[in-house]
Amino acid sequence: MSPFDLVLTQRGVRFQGRTFPAAIGRGGARSDKREGDGATPRGTHHIVGMLYRADRLTPPSTWARNIRLGDLWSDDPRDPSYNHLVRAPHPFGHECLRRPDPLYDVILLTDWNWPAATPGRGSAIFLHTWRKPRHPTEGCIAFRRDHLLWIAARIAPGTRLIVP
Repeated sequence: MSPFDLVLTQRGVRFQGRTFPAAIGRGGARSDKREGDGATPRGTHHIVGMLYRADRLTPPSTWARNIRLGDLWSDDPRDPSYNHLVRAPHPFGHECLRRPDPLYDVILLTDWNWPAATPGRGSAIFLHTWRKPRHPTEGCIAFRRDHLLWIAARIAPGTRLIVP
């Protein structure tokens, strides 16, 4: 492990010498992640993208991409585009990325079950803003907004996310 890895610990997520309080999935951390189980997948993952709301924030990094109206994330195992960014209208189950609340104002995308997604193995494992302090997620890792922005400004594509 290096200081440039994001490492989930009992106290939060360690990154560049700091530990940030974080929330994980309501199902805990699991090695046998499945769609809808609310678990955060164990393992070594990588940050593969960053999305942000340009109508609410300045770009947190030079490689961040704006979340556009109609951007969705497929979470339907029947969808050929399962666990990928898709555009509205979309006939399969999905999650809207342009939310009215601030949860997805910044999203760090992971390579969990991506790009070659196995249907039912889990989708949309993001790092995003928490709903309230340490409130469990559906499997993502969530942070206080200012902490997520600090991380987003310093993270690079390919950064490892280690969930023991």
